Amino acid sequence: MDKNINSLSSISQNHGISINERKNMYITGVIKIDSFDEEEFLIETTMGYLVIKGTDLEIVKLDTKDGIISIKGSLISLSYIEELKKMNKENSLFNKLFK
Repeated sequence: MDKNINSLSSISQNHGISINERKNMYITGVIKIDSFDEEEFLIETTMGYLVIKGTDLEIVKLDTKDGIISIKGSLISLSYIEELKKMNKENSLFNKLFK
């Protein structure tokens, strides 16, 4: 599956997340999936960028028309970042060396 799914078509303006037993996630208001693998998803939502970390993560259902995604796997963390550039700067090798 392609690791970069560009802009989803007609997006629901409402953003919400439903989590069931840290294993199943249902997210609305998805604009774009920037990247994903079995340990991390980077998703642009109507409320900013969302980073999901876990193990054995995979897309169960993707509705590009309504901007909805279902993900299964073991959830470790969810966090929002204001800007994608900020995340890239914080994760740079140079910054990790001097923390």
